[in-house]
Amino acid sequence: MSEKSLKIFLFLTILINFYLTLFLTPLFNLDEGAFSEATREMLLTHDFITTYLNGALRFDKPILIYWLQAISISIFGINEFAFRLPSAIAGTFWAIGIYFFAKKLYDEKTGLFAAFFMVTTLQIGLITKAAIADSLLNMFIAFSMFSLFLYIKEKNKKFLYLAFGFIGFGFLTKGPVAILIPLATYFIYSLIKKSFKEFLKDVFNIKGILIFLIIALPWYIAEFLAQGDKFIKGFFLKHNLARFETSFEKHKGSIIYYIPVILIGLLPWTTLFIKYLTKLKEFLSKQDDFILFGTIWFFFVFIFFSLSGTKLPHYVIYGYTPLFIFMALSFKKLKSEFLLSLPLILFVLLLIILPFILQKNLGNITSDFTKASIITLLPFFNKFYFISLFIILMLLIVRFNKEIKAIILGFSMIFILNYIGWIYAHVRAIPVKNTALYVKKHNIKKIVMYKLNTPSFNVYAKMYVKKRNPKIGDIVLTKITELKKFHYDLLFKDGVVALIKIKQKNNIKEPLNYKKERRE
Repeated sequence: MSEKSLKIFLFLTILINFYLTLFLTPLFNLDEGAFSEATREMLLTHDFITTYLNGALRFDKPILIYWLQAISISIFGINEFAFRLPSAIAGTFWAIGIYFFAKKLYDEKTGLFAAFFMVTTLQIGLITKAAIADSLLNMFIAFSMFSLFLYIKEKNKKFLYLAFGFIGFGFLTKGPVAILIPLATYFIYSLIKKSFKEFLKDVFNIKGILIFLIIALPWYIAEFLAQGDKFIKGFFLKHNLARFETSFEKHKGSIIYYIPVILIGLLPWTTLFIKYLTKLKEFLSKQDDFILFGTIWFFFVFIFFSLSGTKLPHYVIYGYTPLFIFMALSFKKLKSEFLLSLPLILFVLLLIILPFILQKNLGNITSDFTKASIITLLPFFNKFYFISLFIILMLLIVRFNKEIKAIILGFSMIFILNYIGWIYAHVRAIPVKNTALYVKKHNIKKIVMYKLNTPSFNVYAKMYVKKRNPKIGDIVLTKITELKKFHYDLLFKDGVVALIKIKQKNNIKEPLNYKKERRE
């Protein structure tokens, strides 16, 4: 396949996967809803230093993503496209950065395939069109690491200063992790290459440190002056240190948590990742310094977050960037296009049998809410669902040359990701949005949210909500599985959520305990 054709396919995948699908689903909770509502409240209060969620202080993340979202919704209005656009743009530059870096180190085709693999990977497709900070952070981590490596190889100080700058922007996006990954990778690399003195000299470069401080420090100072110790405790101690030391907000897992995450998250390119692992010794023996640097980068992220008390699937993505380049190198030598297709074939087969598994085991599910959610999903497993998956399965089984098969795999993954996401939205996103639009249309001013944490409701209804036990006369947003606790009039119901008006004293006996359930 010509390089020109590859560029066209790369452009199309970016356009479809990052942009044309931004409107496909409403905002998901918790993450997208929380970021978007905090941005909406920023414009509402005109406080561009401190973020709030439902009127309460929010120290989860630094400020940069909120500023970018605020600019976007100021231009395009309050809608999914505007909230998600900064992530899509960051994902685009991330892909372009991978292309140019791999092209510089290797060749044009390696760069094109590395970028193509990145754009069409399952987990990347999720974060690059989500209204959260991770696409932006990954772009800055990638750029800082690329700059750092080019400095190590070429000894051109401009690359070192660029690295400090990108680290500064990363620190303004998600905090200390933007420093940790480049610092730890370079430290380990310098020990292996016996260049520790150079490492110390570069890390303590005065100009570089000044660049970092000029970019990152002003907001941190402003936030500390505004909020004092609450900011230090809330951001640095709670949302950074505590996340590593303890299982934060019940997001825990075993030490092997990230193995299945990676194998599924790298679909449809899992074969290329496995090939890289099995040929790792051969890769490292080539005296290719980036293979060493990138391998340290990936394994540091993998090991560090495997040891962390808090585990979330997207943490390991911080180490994915070098893998896309290694995949492109592995792809050159891959002989079996069937092995390339096998992981996605198995995934499609799983999706085909999934509705039957869910229906068969429905009676064994103890959670009423989970059962109600599955019942809501079942009608979407229709003829179009099965026909689409069978067509994809046939395309994956039929023999093509490996480059054509790679294009088929990439576009198939984009379709599957967005189609399944659209179906899933009918449980987790669309009912909340429709309820919010009902509230807005009927000019309902006060809502009590009970046993729900769906900040996207605030975004669409353009209001704050109260979180407490309902009283007589309250209009309450809750799960349909909670309705048995109340004497009520039903105002609106969609999927698994309902809007009700309390008629008389309810049957709630347990104390209400609204713990924050943020995931990001």
